[in-house]
Amino acid sequence: MTRLGQIKSIIKDRISSGTLGRRSKLPSERELSELFNTTRITIKDVLVSLETEGLIYREGRKGWYVSPPRICYNPLSRSHFEKMVQEQHRQARTELVTVRTDIAYGEYAQALEIDSLSSIHIIERVRFIDDRAVLLVENCLKSELFPNILEFDLATSLTHLFSNTYGYQTKRSKFEVFPTSAPKHVAKALGLSEGQPILKICRVNYKQDGELMDCEFEYWRPDAVMIKIDSGE
Repeated sequence: MTRLGQIKSIIKDRISSGTLGRRSKLPSERELSELFNTTRITIKDVLVSLETEGLIYREGRKGWYVSPPRICYNPLSRSHFEKMVQEQHRQARTELVTVRTDIAYGEYAQALEIDSLSSIHIIERVRFIDDRAVLLVENCLKSELFPNILEFDLATSLTHLFSNTYGYQTKRSKFEVFPTSAPKHVAKALGLSEGQPILKICRVNYKQDGELMDCEFEYWRPDAVMIKIDSGE
């Protein structure tokens, strides 16, 4: 086994045994390099490898921490975020970041299939699991379909709001799921460094008459979530 593999195996063993508990802070890269009598480059490679496996995560410039268990997330389910998290015996909350009305452009226009000058509402929210920011969501709505929606409490379930206020039921969705790097606004919201790995999910929703009504861009900390598809839910 290589030196990198040995160090990685030791840290993984400490995590699996509970010696390093969930969300506990790891020693600094300098301290680890001294402890294992190796270079900081080797330690960096070990930590990045463990991050890729979802065992640890970076908190901005504060350092490295042991990841809590992942949340199982079925994108096909219309269960709202808080319910999904609570059913897995964890605590959830949502904070509204910004709400704005803008002209559809770029990936917003592409996802909403808008090819003319049309306004959209963009609702940006941060979602927490056990008081840790793990998800930034951008909900993009076609303005003409949602009159006066900005007057409502947008930190609550939008699925319920769409149904109870506008009579819209999501009958079809399509998804794109891919890893990417965190843009500046996502990094700021989730306590990451710009460019760190994230999992991005784009969901486009159609209401009961087949009309496209909204899209969502979800930016997840990759160590916080496991995608589990179950069409029966």
